[in-house]
Amino acid sequence: MDSNLLKIFVAVAEKKSISMAAKKLKVTQTNVSLRIKQLEKNISFELFHRVPKGVLLTKEGEKLLPLAVEIVNKVKEAKSQIRNIKKQDSLIIGSTYSNTKMRLIPLLKKLNKDYPEVKLELVTNNTIALTQMLLEYKVDIAFINNEPKHEDLILLKKFDNELLFIESKNEASKDAILGHEGICAFFNASKTYYEYLGTRDYEVLELANFEVILACVELGMGRTLLPKSIVDRYGYLNKVKITKVDKSIVNIPTCLVCRKNNLPKISTYLKKVSLGE
Repeated sequence: MDSNLLKIFVAVAEKKSISMAAKKLKVTQTNVSLRIKQLEKNISFELFHRVPKGVLLTKEGEKLLPLAVEIVNKVKEAKSQIRNIKKQDSLIIGSTYSNTKMRLIPLLKKLNKDYPEVKLELVTNNTIALTQMLLEYKVDIAFINNEPKHEDLILLKKFDNELLFIESKNEASKDAILGHEGICAFFNASKTYYEYLGTRDYEVLELANFEVILACVELGMGRTLLPKSIVDRYGYLNKVKITKVDKSIVNIPTCLVCRKNNLPKISTYLKKVSLGE
């Protein structure tokens, strides 16, 4: 069975739309429609119900989808390994937002110096999304918060973070946790630290970015827990009250990870690289 047809099938199934799948794959809508018809002819089943707002999987399509996803991922893996079989000529690097300046940018500088021939691509997202992208071969390595729990991922290098509990220096801080987003590791660590302090009655407020969070903390709108590197990055070390958090209470290391079966050719280099930590 043609893996290219399966790739198109998976894209249409994910987007529930032929036009959106065509946009994602950067091909014409007509091309996608013809490929789907070709696949349906090959397996003698209709894969989609055509509806006004797009398409829906038939029962046969639902059965084929997980198998197709597995095949498409295996093909990606094979292409990646063949492409880099002799040398590392490309690397897709993912990073959480909190690690872009502290870890990602220093790594890019070193790679540009030590491996100038390697084509680099960058992706930023949260730890949960990056973990899924690693599993789906959409990124090769990624900086995530905390050690990976999935059995298919391995740790290349771990970096310690000095965590700070942050309050207003001049205003009475409200009993509120300020965080980047609900799935942010530091947001959830703030809740853990609040419980450690014995505070269980508090509000939760999600804000756009770390600079806004720190500004609101300074105004007394709440408290937060962040790595010292982020507080220093935005120039707030002397603007707010900080308390160093003991690692026995909360510990969130930054981890550079990859898939076990998609180990970069420069993995030895990555395991030893120093990023000024």
